Amino acid sequence: MLNAFMVREHRLVMMLPEDQNFNLKHAVWVDLVDPTDEERERVAVLYRRELPETEDVDEIEASARFFLNEDGMHIHSLFLHDVEGRPHNTSVAFTLSNQRLFSLRERQIPAFRLLRMRARHMVNTTIAPASIYIALQEIKVEDLADTLEEVHQGLEEVSRMVLETEDRRLEAAIDELTRHEDTNGKVRLCLMDTQRDLAFLTRYGDLSDEARHQVKDLLRDIASLLPHNDFLFQKVTFLMSAAQGFISMEQNQIIKIFSIAAVVFLPPTLVASIYGMNFRIIPELAWTFGYPFAIILMILAGITPYWYFKRRGWL
Repeated sequence: MLNAFMVREHRLVMMLPEDQNFNLKHAVWVDLVDPTDEERERVAVLYRRELPETEDVDEIEASARFFLNEDGMHIHSLFLHDVEGRPHNTSVAFTLSNQRLFSLRERQIPAFRLLRMRARHMVNTTIAPASIYIALQEIKVEDLADTLEEVHQGLEEVSRMVLETEDRRLEAAIDELTRHEDTNGKVRLCLMDTQRDLAFLTRYGDLSDEARHQVKDLLRDIASLLPHNDFLFQKVTFLMSAAQGFISMEQNQIIKIFSIAAVVFLPPTLVASIYGMNFRIIPELAWTFGYPFAIILMILAGITPYWYFKRRGWL
C-alpha cells in the first residue's frame, strides 16, 4: 500500500488515489506499507531512489540503522504495537531529505493512523519532513508512557494476587508477571532505540530551532521514562521471587504432611508386621485378648509420635 501526503492550506492531507497520478511528485510524505513490486518500482522511477528490503530494515547494527548518503538521512526506528494480542516491535525505515519524508513498514501501526487523524484538525505553518518525523516520535513516546502505566496497574493487580493471604492465585500471577515483563522489556528496547534515533537526528539533521526544542523535550521525556521502566523491572523481579517462594512453601508443607504421615503410620505398620508373621509359636496367638491388644498397641504406636511432634511444635 502506498500513501502520499501533501501540504494544503497549512494542513497535512492525504492525497486521493486519483490525485496521486498527477501530484505524487509534490508529496511531502510518502508512506509505504508492505509495498508491492509495482509500488516499489513506481517510487524508484519517480523519486530515483531504491527502497530497502525487509531484512535490511530489521538489521540491528548501528551502522545499518543510522546513516547518511546522497539521498538524505536514513533512520530505522522501532514502534511498539499489538500483533494478534501480543506486544511487538516493528522496525520502520525513514528517509529524510529537504523535500520529503519516506517511511517503509511491513504492517499497519497505530501511531501512523493517529498522526493522520490529528493532522486533520491541526493547522501548522511549518510542516516539513523533519516535523512529521518528530510528530510520529512524539506519538510513539506518548504511547510508550501509556503502556508503562498499564504495566504498572497490571503489576498492582498481580501484587494482590500474590500477597493476599485469602485468595492467593500464584500460577495465574506468574503468567501475568511473564506477560508484563515481556511488555516492559519491549518498551525499554523501544525507548532506547528512540533515544538513539533522536540523538542522531539532533547531531546530523538540518533542524529548525522549534524542531530542536521538540527533540530536546522528547529526550527529556525518555530520560524520565527509563527510571520508571527500571522500577517496573524490579517490581516484576520481587513479585516473581515472592510467588516462587510461596509456591515452595506450599510444596514444603505438602511434603511435610506426607513425611509426618509416614512417620505416624510406620510404628503401627511395624506392630502389624510382627503379628502378621507366619511363625508356629507366637506368645499372643492363643491369648483371648491378643487381637484387642495388638489393635491398641498399633493405635498407641501411631498416637505417640504425633503427640511428640505436636509437643515440639513441628505441627
